[in-house]
Amino acid sequence: MSTVFETALKGKHIVIVGGSSGMGKATAKMATALGAKITIASRSAAKLHAAADEIGGGVQIAQVDTTDETGVRSWAGVLGPVDHLVISASSAAHGAFADLPTDDLRAMFEAKFIGPYLAAREVLPVLVKGGSITFFSGVLSRRPSAVATGLGAVNAAVEALAKGLALELSGRARVNCISPGMVATEAYAAMSEEAREGMYAQVGGSLPVGRVGEAEDIAQAVIMAMTNRFLTGSVLDVDGGHLVRD
Repeated sequence: MSTVFETALKGKHIVIVGGSSGMGKATAKMATALGAKITIASRSAAKLHAAADEIGGGVQIAQVDTTDETGVRSWAGVLGPVDHLVISASSAAHGAFADLPTDDLRAMFEAKFIGPYLAAREVLPVLVKGGSITFFSGVLSRRPSAVATGLGAVNAAVEALAKGLALELSGRARVNCISPGMVATEAYAAMSEEAREGMYAQVGGSLPVGRVGEAEDIAQAVIMAMTNRFLTGSVLDVDGGHLVRD
């Protein structure tokens, strides 16, 4: 017997920008298992091919730099009809306000705000009426860190974009934003295993759920955002209780 998610997603074309790793890849896996047709896009051809092998299900791949406006427009123009667009591609630059290099701040804003903005704008003409766009922000937008004010500000900008577009595209598409807390993904691969596991233990121990997130936790929220036709203009906090912790 089909679940409500299978009924809603079977045969639908879902495009996931940032789908070659982390939360985007987990979403691609989950949606494929529910019968959706998936296109994943990211900058790295190697990661795309590896992810496609892992996801299976005939997933399509596209090497796209979302900060390249001309390239994004060309890619979107050959996508064909798209039922749901998910933009999980991200970037983070940490550092105190007085110390964070301006170039690092600009690069983060380009990757995390301008890139998703361009992707959504260029895919919109082929987005099926009644479809959805799902952006990604992060918990720092509303629970700031003293050494990540720039990242918090960019997250807040993404959330404002999602809410504004929910109004602007009313009757055309639903628009929502996922705000994850700390999630164990490849984003922390550059850290030593000892430092990474120590960070997960420290942060997870401070949360009501007692652990950091897994990519699949976030993918479940994305599936819900795509399929719930009464949901738009919302920021979904999937953060293990980060916003309410002591």
